[in-house]
Amino acid sequence: MRLGGRLSGAIEVLADIETRKRPVADALKDWGLAHRFAGSGDRAAIGNIVYDALRMKLSHAFLMDDDSPASLGLGVMLRQWGQTAESLAREFEGDKFAPDISDTRLKALAGRRLEDAPLHVQGDIPEWVQPSFEENFSDDWLAEAKALTGRPTLDLRANTLKASPEKVLKALERSGAEPAKIARNGIRIPAGEGPSRLPNVTAELSFQKGWFEVQDEGSQIVADLVFAQEGEQVLDFCAGGGGKTLAMSAAMNNKGQVHAYDADRKRLAPIIERLKRAGTRNVQVHDDLSSLSPFAGRFDRVLVDAPCTGTGTWRRRPDTKWRLTDRNLEERLSQQEEALASAATFVRPGGYLLYVTCSVLPEENENQVYSFCEDNPEFEILSAAEAWEDLFGTDKPKPWSADMKTVTLTPASTGTDGFFFCAMERKA
Repeated sequence: MRLGGRLSGAIEVLADIETRKRPVADALKDWGLAHRFAGSGDRAAIGNIVYDALRMKLSHAFLMDDDSPASLGLGVMLRQWGQTAESLAREFEGDKFAPDISDTRLKALAGRRLEDAPLHVQGDIPEWVQPSFEENFSDDWLAEAKALTGRPTLDLRANTLKASPEKVLKALERSGAEPAKIARNGIRIPAGEGPSRLPNVTAELSFQKGWFEVQDEGSQIVADLVFAQEGEQVLDFCAGGGGKTLAMSAAMNNKGQVHAYDADRKRLAPIIERLKRAGTRNVQVHDDLSSLSPFAGRFDRVLVDAPCTGTGTWRRRPDTKWRLTDRNLEERLSQQEEALASAATFVRPGGYLLYVTCSVLPEENENQVYSFCEDNPEFEILSAAEAWEDLFGTDKPKPWSADMKTVTLTPASTGTDGFFFCAMERKA
């Protein structure tokens, strides 16, 4: 397919997402099934256009003076893919599948300035979350919002139970892999531009051997900040698919025990195969909270990777940005309070409760942990910023921190997804 056909395909997918209010991955999958003539490169390019359009949906619509799927797709071409009206006209010439280029949209783009748009439009975030961004990031909030509109990298974690980072880098040399800037065992493949595809690293023999896991660098960093030690008893209370469980198991060199629990059995299901591939021997998996009752008050460290709005992952899941509501936020806040209260009962005196979200909203982060410690004075917040320097040194990119106690990783500050981290000690 030529560029015109790919753009038309993306416009169809964007229209499907808007009309049926469905996840982008489902819409792309259905489009591919209905257009089997499209090759893998075509599908990847169409997916890139769709995701790029959704990341910058508001600013594209403002500059094009129209929020239709066609305008969003055209905005991607002209603002993100380096095309011009003239180059697109040449590309589309003789292509019967190419969309029409509206002179009205081109004139609007030429005559409008993004600086004149409302600030939430400039940052491509829902208007109702702007106050939360302002509260969290102060004068830097707009830059932080804009950083969430970029394409994410492909991040990997070398599984040190089986391979060193150097060994993984050599195995993935042809994929453009390079060492991560912060995470101790992190490996990064830069995001591509335009229609380019990221490599399918899970098809590599080295992945099948368990040498590495796909895991955002931010997720690796917060798992590192848990400081899980050999011989300890650790609980991953909201383990999900097990990414942080695997990271902590490797950090402990298979010595001690990691208990992985999640109330959602579907989210927990992939962990079994991942544990086998990684060669872990010190992980126990639980899908029933009652099975953990014998361990009440006995764990050295309890990680609560709490359910959240996922605002820190908007680069990877931009469609969720436009579906998020204040009601969703309220539901997550309630779930977080319940998770913290339940997880805290498993921390031994002198042990640690570690709270993590993949959100950048203060309601889910600072507000939660300070409120928790007020209600539970036996817990005290420690300095995560000091732990950061102990672990990663002073010469690496630093996370956002208003008080040097809790830290927030962001695309702007650390080049990762958005993650919040707080360490609390239970007084002996």
